[in-house]
Amino acid sequence: MKSGRAPVAVKASPLLIVLIAAGCGHSPPVRYVTLSAEPSVASPATTHLQPVQLTAVHIPAELDRPELVTQTSANQLAIHETDRWGAPLGQLMRRTLAQDLLTRLPAGSFVLPDAPAAPDTRKLVVTVLNAEASANGTLALQASWTLLSGQPSHAVLTQQVSLTSDMSGSDATAQAAALSRLLGQLADRISASIVAR
Repeated sequence: MKSGRAPVAVKASPLLIVLIAAGCGHSPPVRYVTLSAEPSVASPATTHLQPVQLTAVHIPAELDRPELVTQTSANQLAIHETDRWGAPLGQLMRRTLAQDLLTRLPAGSFVLPDAPAAPDTRKLVVTVLNAEASANGTLALQASWTLLSGQPSHAVLTQQVSLTSDMSGSDATAQAAALSRLLGQLADRISASIVAR
């Protein structure tokens, strides 16, 4: 006749659980990258301009995430779990673009985002349609910008541009550097269009 005893439950100590979890492996370290302003190749214009404030930079939803994204084919993205932006990408792009515009527009004509602005300050809204890092080592940026003026505000200028830059490598730092360069080129185009108004 077999014994009717129930199996004995073994209670693991919390220390043992921690040691087992630590021994199961470790995740690769997370690398954080940011964007940097690009120096202007030309001196800023000296003409008098009505003030302009960068009020918004809109980016695509698929890029609005902590991780860096690479487009591997026409309909497929790769999310790099261990390569992350140091802050939300939209905020990084707005800050960097503001720094770029500050050095390209005439002194005193550019109002920083979120800073108090005079009533006659025009508003600049930038929409990024795509900032696509491809597996073949290039980064493409498609963007438009609208300059708004008056009360109520209305569009007095709308332009768009497509720009590309080679990446110096396939890592996150190379992607961030290429995007920084393209934002500098975008600032060149935006400032030239505003000065020409």
